[in-house]
Amino acid sequence: MENKPSVSIPPEVMADAQLVADCVAAGRPVPAEVARRVHERAEKVRREILATHGVQNIGVDIIRELRGELPQP
Repeated sequence: MENKPSVSIPPEVMADAQLVADCVAAGRPVPAEVARRVHERAEKVRREILATHGVQNIGVDIIRELRGELPQP
C-alpha cells in the first residue's frame, strides 16, 4: 500500500468550519464575515478544480444510464 502525504487543514479554515457547525447546531445565523470567508475559499477551490480538470458533465449521463430509457408519450 502506498503512503500518501497527509493534508492538514489550516487552523483558520478549521475555526471557520467549527463556527459554522456551532451556529447551525444552535439555530443561529452564521456571522457575515465568516460566511464571506467561507464563500471566498469555496470559490477559489472551485476555480482551481475547473482550471485543472475542466467542466465535468458526468451527472446527467450517469442518471440516464441508471434510470434507463423513458417511455415515449
